[in-house]
Amino acid sequence: MLIYKATELVNFAQGDLLMLGAFVAYMAVAWWGLDYWLSFLIAALVVGAFGALLDMTVLRRVIGQPQFAVVMLTIGLGAMFRTFASVTWGSEIYTLPTPFSGVTQIAGVTLSHQYLSIIAATLILCSVLYVFFSHTRVGVAMQATSQNQLAAYCMGIPVKLIFSLVWAISAAVAAAAGILLAPVTLIDTNMGLAVALKAFAAAVVGGFGSIPGALAGGITIGLIELYAGATMPEGIKNTAPYIVLLIMLAVRPQGLFGTPVRKRV
Repeated sequence: MLIYKATELVNFAQGDLLMLGAFVAYMAVAWWGLDYWLSFLIAALVVGAFGALLDMTVLRRVIGQPQFAVVMLTIGLGAMFRTFASVTWGSEIYTLPTPFSGVTQIAGVTLSHQYLSIIAATLILCSVLYVFFSHTRVGVAMQATSQNQLAAYCMGIPVKLIFSLVWAISAAVAAAAGILLAPVTLIDTNMGLAVALKAFAAAVVGGFGSIPGALAGGITIGLIELYAGATMPEGIKNTAPYIVLLIMLAVRPQGLFGTPVRKRV
């Protein structure tokens, strides 16, 4: 979603960057014996730098090409990342030790600290990114670059640097998400696939390019999935998010918080 907001490229390898972040954090904790939070920071920085390098070496060359070419490229990159992870870390399933252990009882409801940490981190990240895009010079420059790259370049905005920065931020956020999800979903080479597909559905439902929309879309998809699993036949739970995705594309393609975009050609 961040990448689309700034560059209008749809990244289908985002889930695999999430997976790489989880593996790097696991390696820092289990192999090197580092602290969880230091491992968190290292993983975010390493995967963020890798995202910037990926833009500078590969993805920058497809800017302006048809969306289908971008989609196929990012799908291929995701497959390469999974192969790399399989060769490097094997096909075993790993667990990441986390400080968010235990549960809390509130009004008879048991709340897991792991899930609460994910909710809190999501709210914090969305708030920080919303402020960043709306109230900082770099964030506004990213939006300007997305709307018109040539005009942004003429106004003195370093478009290439902006693109690399967007990919770095997006990859670092993916790494953070992977680390937070690791204790729940466990770590393996395919952990990012299902997450990425549901995240794509949430982004469409909420509206591509809208950070509040991404949060609202994620909550909507999650609630629908839970309701389908509790009240409908077995198997509907896994397909419900994509049924909602198709309905949204047919009824309101711009999403709940998105606005129709018209470009003069």
